Amino acid sequence: MDVGRAADAALRLTEMVLVTSNVPPHRPQPLTSAYHRFAMVAIAVQEQPEWRAADLELRYAAPSYTSRTLGQFHDRGYEPTELFFVIGADAFVEIESWRDYPNILEAAHFAVVSRPGMPVARVPERLPHLTSRMVTVPADADGSAIPLIVLIDSATADVSSTAIRERLAAGGSIAGMVPRRVQQHIEQHGLYTSTRRGRRALDAQPESPAGRLHGQE
Repeated sequence: MDVGRAADAALRLTEMVLVTSNVPPHRPQPLTSAYHRFAMVAIAVQEQPEWRAADLELRYAAPSYTSRTLGQFHDRGYEPTELFFVIGADAFVEIESWRDYPNILEAAHFAVVSRPGMPVARVPERLPHLTSRMVTVPADADGSAIPLIVLIDSATADVSSTAIRERLAAGGSIAGMVPRRVQQHIEQHGLYTSTRRGRRALDAQPESPAGRLHGQE
């Protein structure tokens, strides 16, 4: 949420669309079902009037590649220079490993926000061949003829989905790490405390041998 807020404040975006990934290509398949992950995103944006949750990637069983998702926005009539893909600096420095790189950089502006341990000041040294496309706020990206990499230096909390899962698995509290209503949803459904995906521990049933096989990305 902090990354989105930072980009929203810096760029004065007209709308923020949060897309829930179905099959992340760069990490193991999420333990929680797509239904619960989408529900948590929808709950989290309720108090942000210009933000909305989208299920674009949940409609496909294939890996959730950003290039395909941005292509769906293009199909809806958006030009690449009308779109800002908001991302933390720690993830963006791995852009060379993404599908359709470097062409993906032509699909939208990339709004890159500082993260603990990876301030945007370090992005040029990690990706020196892309420095010609990098600008800093308050650059007028709206007037650019080509998609840019917009570096946004803003403090964001040192909170990650991994840290949240680990805290819950250890029986700890996540108060303050996620919005209060998201915390309530997690606790109500026993998410991240059960070995079954998207199931409360008290609802878990014996699993058949076939059910133990989970596809990897």
